Amino acid sequence: MEIFQKRIYDKPQSKDGFRVLADRLWPRGMTKEKAEIDLWAKDIAPSNELRKLYHGKEIDFKEFSKKYLEELNQNPQTEAFLNEIKKHKTVTLMTSVKELEQSEVPVLKEFIQKKLD
Repeated sequence: MEIFQKRIYDKPQSKDGFRVLADRLWPRGMTKEKAEIDLWAKDIAPSNELRKLYHGKEIDFKEFSKKYLEELNQNPQTEAFLNEIKKHKTVTLMTSVKELEQSEVPVLKEFIQKKLD
């Protein structure tokens, strides 16, 4: 499986494959038509509490990643999410966060790769 990462504000491309929004909150200024997502995975996105700690700079990216992985491993929705993802050869994980590499997306990508390999 090939997994791409991008911002939801980037133009959709045919190579994106199955497009997944991995944010708990809907992105500002984005319509559902313009987003062209196949799945809004808000149930497996970081919890509101974790998101607020990270964006409030109370924890760093390393701690955020660790806590988010714990949430994914304990989340009852994770198995259904993985079952949906594994049906596709190409998946693009998306977020509205400006700094993509410091978001939940790379953490989620690594989690998916470990679970499905």
